[in-house]
Amino acid sequence: MRRYAVLALALIINALAAATSFGADLSQVVRALEQGYGSLNDLQADFSQRSTLATMKREEKGGGEVFIKMARSGAMFRFNYTKPKQQIVSNGKTVWYYLPENKQVMVMEVSHLFEGGNSVALNYLTGMGHISRDFTAAFASQPRDKNGNYVLDLTPKKPTPAMTKLQLTVQGEAVDRFVAEGRAGVPFPIVSSVVYDQMGNTTRIEFSKVKTNRGVSSEKFTFKIPAGVEVVKR
Repeated sequence: MRRYAVLALALIINALAAATSFGADLSQVVRALEQGYGSLNDLQADFSQRSTLATMKREEKGGGEVFIKMARSGAMFRFNYTKPKQQIVSNGKTVWYYLPENKQVMVMEVSHLFEGGNSVALNYLTGMGHISRDFTAAFASQPRDKNGNYVLDLTPKKPTPAMTKLQLTVQGEAVDRFVAEGRAGVPFPIVSSVVYDQMGNTTRIEFSKVKTNRGVSSEKFTFKIPAGVEVVKR
């Protein structure tokens, strides 16, 4: 009996230690993310992107710089890809998708960018404050990564072919600060994201050199079509 009692005590101690090391609960991580994003006015960051095409068993890599600015007309964004060379720019109403190598720019309304019921992807890009509304949240099978960041599995309440699951890695220090102070102090605490689609493809984006609320100019989100470039309107 004594041996079983010692074993039971050891299990309890291990469980308590695991709980202590785990840190914040799910609701705290989600609130830290939502409240932080709610204070985001603008963003500038470097990003690296890795897409895995399941059916073709092929991986594609890219990266560059991203800008986001919140506006009354809707979120404005700009992705400057250095590899492959391309630009995706939106002033909140119109989107320009420029492919220099093809000498072509596609022009469309923002509403057409994620047509076919895929607006949840646009919400992810420009409005993290909608997590509770648009997703069912749970911790990933490995709730924290080796750096102490929290990993969330977000399942869209209305899944689409373009997104059946979104996995976010949230900065551990930002969450711990939220728990300690009761308010979010980091407007964009996202370390990385992984989008899973219906075909089993994944797109992972990792963010670095993040700068927030520095007053990014609205001029950053206009696009002047170069001379001699084919314009394709949708």
